[in-house]
Amino acid sequence: MSRDKVSFTDLATATYCPRQLYYDRREDDREPPPEATARIDLAFRYPELRDLDDAALAAEPIDRPPEEYRAALARLADRADWESLSDPTDTHVLLDGKDARGVAHKVIGETGADAPRDDDENPTGDPPVPVIVSPGDPPERGVWEPQSVKAVAAMHALSWQEGRRIRRAIVEYPTHGVVRDVSLSVRRSGTYRRVLRSVRELDGPPARLSSSAKCRDCRHRSNCGVKTRSLRSLIGL
Repeated sequence: MSRDKVSFTDLATATYCPRQLYYDRREDDREPPPEATARIDLAFRYPELRDLDDAALAAEPIDRPPEEYRAALARLADRADWESLSDPTDTHVLLDGKDARGVAHKVIGETGADAPRDDDENPTGDPPVPVIVSPGDPPERGVWEPQSVKAVAAMHALSWQEGRRIRRAIVEYPTHGVVRDVSLSVRRSGTYRRVLRSVRELDGPPARLSSSAKCRDCRHRSNCGVKTRSLRSLIGL
């Protein structure tokens, strides 16, 4: 079994559908679609969005009526970490851990050489918090499992870099103005380890899932299960 580092994105995709990850890996272009990028960018514009009038706000890629969205941002402003979330200093941070690597959209709190230290050069104070931004809709409570696994991967990677335990992450759903806290738990860590192992062992198309809803929205639905031949086999090499 390969011990190569796994990307945060591959972990999240495998959690949602391992078969989707298999087909993703066969494509050269795995960049997120522009509409997803525009939705993620909302998480970096909260103060600006609060000041927009209804017409301008409705033109943004939000998934709530302007009045409801503005009220949701007002509730976020009551959080103790609102200033750090709305005006982060560390954005699109590459986290390179022992087993996985990927980008945290934000890291709030002081990291590395900037962190307060005691006389033994050990970091003190509150540990930094990685933030993952999702372009989708939030569940009624908590976070979806793919984002949970991605958040755990970010916590472990940041812990590896910082040399101290990171036990909290944040997942943002900016199209709804929703922010959810994610704490490290035995159950979440177990799910992360299981998915990490399955991604490392992935060498062929996994079994199909029974969820037709996932298949309906998948960009691989037209070729999922279709046998393909390599260029070498087509020319007889």
